[in-house]
Amino acid sequence: MTENEFWSLAPFDWASVGTALLCGFIIGLERQLRGKPVGIRTSTLIVLGTYIFVGTSMSLPTANVDATRIIGQVVTGVGFLGAGVMMTRDGAVFGVTSAAAIWVLAALGVCIAIAGKLVAIKLALVVLAILWGVELLESTTNKLTRGVHVHLETWKQRNNQDRQPPV
Repeated sequence: MTENEFWSLAPFDWASVGTALLCGFIIGLERQLRGKPVGIRTSTLIVLGTYIFVGTSMSLPTANVDATRIIGQVVTGVGFLGAGVMMTRDGAVFGVTSAAAIWVLAALGVCIAIAGKLVAIKLALVVLAILWGVELLESTTNKLTRGVHVHLETWKQRNNQDRQPPV
């Protein structure tokens, strides 16, 4: 085995793997810094895993495999993963943004395999801008903090009161 064969990832390439790691890292870092359930490890593994599934399906003979079916199965599986991070408390649903982040992370893995590395990086930056930008908007105006945010604050206050030791 030559040194080139040792480092080869055929049918994958190191640039695509690096792109998957980068896309997962930047979105996972934002989630982790904000204390959300989908952090760096999870995000990176979702993008990389999806890229590997789609890349593998595209490298097989087309007579035997339909890559779109593999993508469909990945989307279904990721849907279950996303559902696992959502929960309800006192009528408020939590984790929907994290579930959506899982969904878009898988889409980035597909994008790396099909549309290209640069497109995936640009889309990851768009996702980051949405996650960070909406938070910034919510902190500047009260109109964006209605609905579930009111339920969340009420739940937090009630939960904190329950944890207070009796006087």
